[in-house]
Amino acid sequence: MADEPGTVIAIHIAPAPGAATQDVPQVEAVAGAGLRGDRYFEPGSDPERQLTLIEAEQLDDFTARTGLTLTAAESRRQLVTYGVRLNPLVGKRFKVGDVECRGIELCEPCRSLERVTRHGVLAGMVHRAGLNAEILSDGAISVGARIVALD
Repeated sequence: MADEPGTVIAIHIAPAPGAATQDVPQVEAVAGAGLRGDRYFEPGSDPERQLTLIEAEQLDDFTARTGLTLTAAESRRQLVTYGVRLNPLVGKRFKVGDVECRGIELCEPCRSLERVTRHGVLAGMVHRAGLNAEILSDGAISVGARIVALD
């Protein structure tokens, strides 16, 4: 990750599995549970299910490479970022605004994503589809929040 912080440019939550995502300006992050109001919010949930992030640059690159589109909302990732490389954050602590997080694993695309979007998403987004992270501290995450690596 560069010395410059990245930025949250969109927040998408879905109230239930399979429900359409909703674009919101701010969301409450709860340590060990996820984003309040999202389909994966559950106290004591698995760390890799608490927060998902994707780079806007990877969505743009997907379109440039394949001629297909995948919107931020279609990606079903909760936070869309700009100006930060997410893959290097696996195993690292970072902050999104005042909320401390830890990168757990790459958030790879799955067949269900391709089924609800279009053919080619699975192959085109391998190792580019974002990051699963654990939420380590409570706080609000807003559009415009800075993303800064801690270690």
